[in-house]
Amino acid sequence: MKTYTTNFGSLADFTKGSIDIIDDDPKRYVFSNIFEVASTSRPYEKVAVGKNRQYVVEAIRAEGTSEWRTAPHDEFALVMDGEVEIRLQKLGPDDTAATAERGSNALKGAPSGAMMGRVVARRGHMTLLPVGAAYQFHADKPSVILLQTQDGPDTVHKWADIIQTVA
Repeated sequence: MKTYTTNFGSLADFTKGSIDIIDDDPKRYVFSNIFEVASTSRPYEKVAVGKNRQYVVEAIRAEGTSEWRTAPHDEFALVMDGEVEIRLQKLGPDDTAATAERGSNALKGAPSGAMMGRVVARRGHMTLLPVGAAYQFHADKPSVILLQTQDGPDTVHKWADIIQTVA
């Protein structure tokens, strides 16, 4: 029986992956390395690395402090590398709610609602970003977040640059 070794990547140490095609058409498969995508992204740029109908998984380079964001639906942030502080705050009555039907939306300034708390998330920690709330990310050192959301105005599509379709 063949044995396999799992290697956990990081922003500082990843190996560009590949795909093995077994008796099939390579056009049916795509591959992108989230650490490679994050290493070439601007802080808090939301690059789609997976898509299923209206849903996307975005690779985000967390570095410094993001602006406040909100979404018209729940989102989930999974920290893949480093440490990210996630600040959660209710939207106040005068705050502008999400303006797009899908995906995250930037707020103009800080929300005025009650503080909900903060989460310090490290590799493997997932945090719910609930509808009706605003969130802000902060990372002292470059980190990587995978954000499960819906394709929206902030989603950056770089498919031609990031996917590999043949080995």
